[in-house]
Amino acid sequence: MAANDFHHPFEPYDIQQQFMVAMYDCIEQGGVGIFESPTGTGKSLSLICSALTWLREHKRRLYDEATAFVEVEDDEPAWIAEHAKASRQREMRQVRDDFEARLSATRKKERKLRERAENGAAAVKRRKLVDQRRSADSVDDEFLLDDYDSDDERERDTTEHHDFSSETAKLMAKLGMVQVPNSDGRTEETVEELKIYFCSRTHSQLSQFVGELQRVHLPPGMPPEPGDDTEELLKHVPLGSRKNLCINAKVAKLDSHTAVNERCVELQKSSTTAEHRCPFLPGKESTNQVLDFRDRALAKIQDIEDMAALGSRIGICPYYASRSAIAPAEMVTLPYPLLLQKTARDALGLSLKGHVVVIDEAHNVMDAVEGIYSSEITTAQLQQSKEGLVVYLQKFRNRLKGSNRVYVTQVIRVIDSMLLFTSGIVDDSAMEGRLQPSQLMEGKGVDQINLTKLVRYIGDSKLARKVEGYVDRVAAARKVEQTTTKQMVEEHDVPSLTAVQNFLATLMNPSKEGCFFWRKDGISCTVRYMLLDPSEHFREIVEDARAVILAGGTMSPMDDFRQRLFPYLPSLMTFSCGHLIPSSSLLIRTIASDDDGALEFSFKSRNGRTALRLGKALLQLAPIVQGGLVVFFPSYGFLEQVSSFWQSESITIDLEKIKPVCWDSRNSPADDTFRKYSETVAMNSRKGTILLSVIGGRLSEGINFSDDLGRCVVVVGLPFPNLDTSEWKAKLRYMNEKAEARGEPAGKAGREHAENVCMRAVNQAVGRVIRHKGDWASIVLMDKRFEQARLRDKLPGWIKTSFPCPSATDVGGVVRDVGEFFGRRSIGQCSM
Repeated sequence: MAANDFHHPFEPYDIQQQFMVAMYDCIEQGGVGIFESPTGTGKSLSLICSALTWLREHKRRLYDEATAFVEVEDDEPAWIAEHAKASRQREMRQVRDDFEARLSATRKKERKLRERAENGAAAVKRRKLVDQRRSADSVDDEFLLDDYDSDDERERDTTEHHDFSSETAKLMAKLGMVQVPNSDGRTEETVEELKIYFCSRTHSQLSQFVGELQRVHLPPGMPPEPGDDTEELLKHVPLGSRKNLCINAKVAKLDSHTAVNERCVELQKSSTTAEHRCPFLPGKESTNQVLDFRDRALAKIQDIEDMAALGSRIGICPYYASRSAIAPAEMVTLPYPLLLQKTARDALGLSLKGHVVVIDEAHNVMDAVEGIYSSEITTAQLQQSKEGLVVYLQKFRNRLKGSNRVYVTQVIRVIDSMLLFTSGIVDDSAMEGRLQPSQLMEGKGVDQINLTKLVRYIGDSKLARKVEGYVDRVAAARKVEQTTTKQMVEEHDVPSLTAVQNFLATLMNPSKEGCFFWRKDGISCTVRYMLLDPSEHFREIVEDARAVILAGGTMSPMDDFRQRLFPYLPSLMTFSCGHLIPSSSLLIRTIASDDDGALEFSFKSRNGRTALRLGKALLQLAPIVQGGLVVFFPSYGFLEQVSSFWQSESITIDLEKIKPVCWDSRNSPADDTFRKYSETVAMNSRKGTILLSVIGGRLSEGINFSDDLGRCVVVVGLPFPNLDTSEWKAKLRYMNEKAEARGEPAGKAGREHAENVCMRAVNQAVGRVIRHKGDWASIVLMDKRFEQARLRDKLPGWIKTSFPCPSATDVGGVVRDVGEFFGRRSIGQCSM
């Protein structure tokens, strides 16, 4: 394919062209692809241009195929067939043209509204009126549990309506086009587009992606008729959680995502009186507002903040109204949890069937899946939950119906049983271990409780939100600054009873999928459920989607994805491109020894002697490095050990005579450390600064050490996880058993996974430097184990190919090579 076929806004580099061709082919063939493109190589635009070019070309191919042949009688003249074909083409274009015309009109309206600086006064007035009505509500009634009926289920009418002929309807379905009925039964012509779901870790990353999306212009998905100047701009909608999109002030102020979700759902229930319902919730009377929101959302490319602002202006809930834009959208952007968690997809009504899924920043997608489906609970959370339930029951006991009283009492009994286990663990001599879920349910009378029904009750009744809300209200009324619940909110991301609810749900998971563990911290105990196999939860995405693309700047080593996420696939595509920088802009060396012999920073070798040898090596390296020198340690524990020893041996003082030294620590805010480091580098870029940080810490991912901020990065040792913990032992045992069942050598899978986790962390750290085409830096890997071919092979391709053979591996020789490298470079070189 020619370079301009991908509609790249700039002249693409060769590696970008290669990336786009490979990704286009992967989507066309279907299946799974893993794509690696180093930071600074234009990965986002490569993803956008290849995916959207395929989308528009695929739609045009389907259109051509669907309209190429029309059945007519054998004796009908040819002009009849041509007329029928032209008629069908016009009919199919009509839906698109009408919708595009409406979006065009909306864009003109938006321009006029901006000129008049419309501020949405009507929506504000409506909200204020409802808030005034609510202020007189009874405090107690807000937290009273509704009557509970576990058998209450409702059916939805999913019948589709359309006015086209059956043949045309079938063709439109093949093209991904349908007509969607409104809530009032009136048919609104809406295109159900074939689409790209683009997912990344955070909303800020998605906002950056949206900025790139605005640069791209594409040809239409259907060939225009002669004289037709209808422009088909990209239709995009960003999706977010209720917490990100809620415009109801009383709900949005709640602390946790769970509390916002539950309060939102509660305000929609039929049992909720009209004056208590959310005024922004779409209903029959707000159909026009929803359609207005949809058209405005699709009229131009916007981010999640724009969606919230749009909902506020119109006076309609953007979380629910944005769903109306999903069907006609060609590109949907959303954060990890909304895509990876099945319940989140179901709540949004997302179907991935036949669509394309692109996951960016996918190097930690396995960890994300494991995190979503894992859960933990602490002794403190259990105690706080019980105390809250007791207070709640004392207040509402006489007003609760029988079933509610029974279920609340059962929850307390289950919590007592779990506390019985954690209190017994405190006296155990071990610090951590594995347990069976039945051990948590050995309390009195718990064996008679139907846990499945109890978990369902906690969710359906919104028990956690009501209890926690009531306890908070009581504490506020008493003006108690430090209450049990307030401490709970400050110490945990999820409120205590909500954490109990989430944890109890894991007790019903299939035993083969995960394990339960406990660990002690003083008198406190944490019980954790850990998902062992992320592949099954990711499998539905793979089986539904036409193609799944995992992309990132550092995806190596890729074997882990094959083993951990896709063991059931016979094959998948992998692609790794080089960097834009010339070979003269990167120096990479390994320090394997010093004058005292081999250098190794394994856990058993970390002592005062190795800390001293490390300090002496840095004292030789620091004077010749211009700009920032970033040193990554394998753990905070080792960094603290080195800091203590260096202080006693005056090594820190000697380093500070050469350059200012900034230390990362467990408790210091990452932004403060990075800001201090950046400021000291800027004050004297030639002298530079030393930053001592940790691989896997807050400064090893997502931080940009471009240009003078990262002229040399040193990786000290290999950051292997602690394989002696019960959790890692269980994970490796599970992986080895599955691999051996497939006929692989005993123990190989577990060892490979541990090495892959280690090297992926190393790759993330060294990937912080070289951020654009004009950047340059040196990378020093300090540990004799980096000489092992097996580990080197797990480095990204652009680093792997930069290793000279042979090269110096002793401290003196590497310092000499680095000095010569900096001698060839000019500090403060402008980026291109």
